[in-house]
Amino acid sequence: MQSKYLVGAVGAVAGAAVVFGLGGHFLAGTESTTSLDTQSTASVGGHKALAAYVVEGRTQSKYHPLPWVGVKVTDVSCPSGLKAVAGATLTCTGAKSGGGTVDIPVTVVKASDKSVTWKFDR
Repeated sequence: MQSKYLVGAVGAVAGAAVVFGLGGHFLAGTESTTSLDTQSTASVGGHKALAAYVVEGRTQSKYHPLPWVGVKVTDVSCPSGLKAVAGATLTCTGAKSGGGTVDIPVTVVKASDKSVTWKFDR
């Protein structure tokens, strides 16, 4: 009887680990695809760009999605919009909850006339 209990307990722990692991993986993603519409589009150096406020907000919300993923940051700011050109980069800055700041590199993965896929490094 005890061996059945042990097998059940081990199975429950393994199942919980898988659920938390997968949840953490999907919620911890740093890549986003954002449409370039009238509200989210800016211009940087004559190129279409994703407005800075969009990059700032999305980065801040995804930088620390779960207690065990990333460092909590606030007041993320970017110096400009993110050019809608593959390979374009930008460095945003965030305030750490414990004090100090963190630089957050942002890169465009791919871009079209209608959307930008971009990611940041944690």
